[in-house]
Amino acid sequence: MRVATLGYQTWGHRTLQALLQSDHEVVLAITHPKSDHVYEQMWADSVADLATEHGVPVHIATKPDENFKSALKQADPDIVVANNWRTWLPRDVFDSPRYGTLNIHDSLLPKYTGFSPLIWALINGEEEVGLTAHLMDEELDAGDIVLQRSTPVGPTDTVTDLFHRTVDMIGPITLDALELIASGRTDWTPQDRSQATFFHKRAPEDSLIDWTWPADAIERLVRAQSDPYPNAFTHYKGQRVRVLKAAVSEGNYGGTPGRVFIHEGDGMVIVAGPDARTGQNKGLKIQRVRLDDGTELAGTEFFPHGGGYLS
Repeated sequence: MRVATLGYQTWGHRTLQALLQSDHEVVLAITHPKSDHVYEQMWADSVADLATEHGVPVHIATKPDENFKSALKQADPDIVVANNWRTWLPRDVFDSPRYGTLNIHDSLLPKYTGFSPLIWALINGEEEVGLTAHLMDEELDAGDIVLQRSTPVGPTDTVTDLFHRTVDMIGPITLDALELIASGRTDWTPQDRSQATFFHKRAPEDSLIDWTWPADAIERLVRAQSDPYPNAFTHYKGQRVRVLKAAVSEGNYGGTPGRVFIHEGDGMVIVAGPDARTGQNKGLKIQRVRLDDGTELAGTEFFPHGGGYLS
């Protein structure tokens, strides 16, 4: 098939790469301009550079304006494949090719529509994550499902681990979905929109630890903000402290959320949870931290004794 791509960062790069290595003819690559947003500077393999290296025409756009539509019309694709395209597309764009537009989204839809699905899924304790190849319609990430692939979330997995596992699935799911579409099948699976959840873009405030969360949720937040993502952080005695490694405490600890309490094994326990006053909650054991100057310390070294509060 003649394929045009809408893609950005490593997700779009992997999609284009798979198509270039297939029997499909890539007739156009549309991508966003480079951004200074922290989450868009990570995993920033260039779609434009890859397309140019392979002689594929490139169009840079932030939204589907008239120049965008003209480039797509001139390319005359049989299908558009989108991955990590960041702005809304109207029907006269996604429906214009013969087979419409196939979107690759990095969640198991209908859950985790929108942004940063792997991070939110890990924070929320999902047992698996994955990719969905679906046909695009006018509602964000809501079209009929062509194919889904999943991978389990292990008890120590970080979001970086999950990124690498799911990004390796992009090529296979893209090509397998295109094969199903080209076969003439149309019996796709409608999404149950009553199960849909929609998440916003992450900002620095989303990495600030809330000590009223249960300790297991905070521990997952730490794993969901592993390098190179902006780390989960808290404040102690006027300085920002990034938490690199943490675990749920073995014992139950009571008091006020955020209290720097007691050493347990290789870490300092911080009182946590919405009902910490009952003494029935686990605490969060901080095992490794990073300061703003880049210094990394063991939790027991940074907190040589209990006392004070994290905020």
